[in-house]
Amino acid sequence: MINKIYKRIHNKFSTLFNFLFFLRYLFGIFFISIVSFLLIPHFFDLNKKSEIIKNHLIQSHGIKLNNYENIKYSSIPQPNLEIKNAILGAEKGKLKIKVKNLIIYPKLLSIYNYNKFETKKIILNKSTVLLQDTDLKTFISYTRYLKNKIFFKNLTIKIYRDDTLLVNLKKINFSNYGHNKNIIRGELFDKKFKIKTSDDYNEINFKLIKTGIDIDIIFNNDKKDTFSGGLLKAKLLGSNLKLNFVHENDKLKLFNSYFRSKNLSLNNESEIIYQPFFSVNTISNIEDINIKLLRKLNLYKILSLKELIKKINIKNQINFKSKKFDKNLIDDLKLNINLAYGSIFYSKKIMILESSITCKGDVNLLKEYPILNFNCSILSNNKKKLFKKFSIKNNNQTKQFKFDISGNINILNNKINFKNIIISDEYNASKEDMRYYKQSFEAVFSNEDFFGLFNLKKIKKLFFEIS
Repeated sequence: MINKIYKRIHNKFSTLFNFLFFLRYLFGIFFISIVSFLLIPHFFDLNKKSEIIKNHLIQSHGIKLNNYENIKYSSIPQPNLEIKNAILGAEKGKLKIKVKNLIIYPKLLSIYNYNKFETKKIILNKSTVLLQDTDLKTFISYTRYLKNKIFFKNLTIKIYRDDTLLVNLKKINFSNYGHNKNIIRGELFDKKFKIKTSDDYNEINFKLIKTGIDIDIIFNNDKKDTFSGGLLKAKLLGSNLKLNFVHENDKLKLFNSYFRSKNLSLNNESEIIYQPFFSVNTISNIEDINIKLLRKLNLYKILSLKELIKKINIKNQINFKSKKFDKNLIDDLKLNINLAYGSIFYSKKIMILESSITCKGDVNLLKEYPILNFNCSILSNNKKKLFKKFSIKNNNQTKQFKFDISGNINILNNKINFKNIIISDEYNASKEDMRYYKQSFEAVFSNEDFFGLFNLKKIKKLFFEIS
């Protein structure tokens, strides 16, 4: 009975079994064919196809393959061509890109048909771009308008001005396709950053991870391919900055700018000129300032940047007007500071009650021991009220008070020398008196750096000593 049933099943399904057994051979042939299809290109001399590959890179990605070590085919994880130690240039512009591994992913049939060579994407792995600051716009335009898929992996961008390195961006990953499109990640000053842009690049967000720096830029793209100006909003270490900017030729204008922090609030207008020399013109209106902020500045670190200092030209106009009910020592301040070729020339006028203090002078920051020259004058219509502001008793009822003083001070150790001290045309300090004032000054500020001269308690003490 069992044999009969088996014969019936065998007769009924023998055709199906035979077909299935035939399929296993078919699958085997198909597998061998696919493996052969993928492995055979390993035996091709791809260097003979270099001109075809070069022409395709120019047409598809605007890249010129100027030099390379060799071209190798790899079948895993998917068929690709790897070009070792390539030197690339852009079809337009002066860009130079050194790439350790240029990986090209061709379309499947292009592995054999190089006359119709096409790619799906290319990857530039471990590449370096050396740019002059004037070429940065060219590089951005290149990546912005590239239609075909490209992925920069572990990219380094070094931006120079002549032979001076300005910015070094490292470990940058960027692609113009996929879920990471329009997202740039990398390192700046050994800190990780993230840049996210809109599709048209009109909006950019920059974050320096774990630093509290977050910047948004919105461009006013009035003309095609031109970012002539826009709006910048930034959060910087607990501070807020907002400004408008306009870029024209070699000039950048900043306006409607305000900065707010717990220690400083100011409005600012600036003009930055790149060519033929780098210079900055600023007008700052300070609304509020914590004078202790100045004492946190490190003069030695500032002076260590001599190479940078001698290349900067800055004209600063700083204004401050105390609010009506604020208890500030200074009622009004107008300060002009001009930095050129390492030398600072300054002039200032300070109003305290009915008294005015004017000063002018200069200092060369490039010298080993910078000496600040000063020539100051105090003119008061009410000496008693002025001294009272410094908590100094004065029984002299003289209404007017004039005080002229000149000399120089070593800003690294606060050693001072007086040239003249004249009070109301009635007193002209002798050399012995000026030695006494010198000793008093240096004793009061002996433990302070230069910015310690802004210590209000020490100023009051000095007034008490010499009054």
